[in-house]
Amino acid sequence: MPRLVHDRLTLLLYAQLGVWGFFLYGFGPVVPLLRDEQGVSAALASLHGTGLAVGVLIAGFVFSPLSRRIGRGATIWTGLVGVALVIGVLWVARPLPLTVGAAVLASIFGSFIVNGVNAALSDHQGAAAPAALSEANAAAAFTGVVSPLVVGAFVAAGLGWRPALSLVVLLILGVLLLTSLWRVPVPVRSAQAFAVVASDRRLPRPYWITLVLLAATSSIEVCFSLWAVDVLRTHAGMSSGPAAAGFAAVLAGMFVGRLAAGRVALHVPTIRLLLLSLGVTLAGFALFWVGTVPWLAVGGLFVVGLGIAVQYPLVISLALAAAPGQADRAAGLTSYPVALGFGVAPVLLGALADRSGTHEAFLVLPAFIAAAVGLTVWLARSLALPKIGEPHTEIVEQVA
Repeated sequence: MPRLVHDRLTLLLYAQLGVWGFFLYGFGPVVPLLRDEQGVSAALASLHGTGLAVGVLIAGFVFSPLSRRIGRGATIWTGLVGVALVIGVLWVARPLPLTVGAAVLASIFGSFIVNGVNAALSDHQGAAAPAALSEANAAAAFTGVVSPLVVGAFVAAGLGWRPALSLVVLLILGVLLLTSLWRVPVPVRSAQAFAVVASDRRLPRPYWITLVLLAATSSIEVCFSLWAVDVLRTHAGMSSGPAAAGFAAVLAGMFVGRLAAGRVALHVPTIRLLLLSLGVTLAGFALFWVGTVPWLAVGGLFVVGLGIAVQYPLVISLALAAAPGQADRAAGLTSYPVALGFGVAPVLLGALADRSGTHEAFLVLPAFIAAAVGLTVWLARSLALPKIGEPHTEIVEQVA
């Protein structure tokens, strides 16, 4: 059985990802406040979300060569320092183009953190990587639950959202102090990784399947993130305030699911756990979709959160394990399907909502779930039949 080691390096990587989670989930509630400041339409304010997707795409192109040149640890810290600088930009930026540009920069630097942490944990934990990645994302989910509450409290106290978001800088300084006290070594790539980069070996087919699978699971997550509140208002009879608060059920489910998966992933094969999570997501969707009373619809969202909680870390762990010795390159490319899912799926659902209403448009979600199930089964079969000389040992064991 794989053994998850909670050493200082692992805890440091958890903390680094948690810092990004605080900024990312805190920035969401800030967008409507920016809209009020700038006096722009909702469509123009949504360009901040587009900026985040663009940043992910740029980071996917830049991460691998940057990590190869300056090292993985330095790339992660570049991301953290960059996020702190973006906070400074947001203090002085007022026009829409500047704040959208800040969102692009934040997403680039944040992706450096995410990809670097994913690659470092994968190399460091080996067969226990799925569990480690689940716990790391649980840390990000926890700070993601706390961050909107902090922003709301600061705004309610008349302090504004900028001081609240600026707490990210204090968190970064805290992580830096922790690194200094613990004398944690910089997480660099293994010697095998250098050899693989030098030989420029082609990524195997199972890896490319995981990228398509990642686009499908990202589509599921973003559709709930952007449109669930509207269904709570129009179908479950909730007013805007309680509906917005009700979405926290998804984040709570994600936190609980990722925390639990950190242990479950040590005992349950990754493919099997991924299929189980998709089944839980479908069950949660059913409760949410049929719910005409708030408690049932919000309860469905909590179950949805439990399901989607593990999908990103599990698919990422499968992607990195499917490209042995190429963790940095493989991690960098995962940015593209995430950006694709986040960029295309909400537009598709929105177009359907314009025709038939948001509640009916949500029926596209079972199609995304079914596609993810089919891709997972295809991936399992591909991993069970590796090519000669390319035995994907770690994940083949997890398929059985």
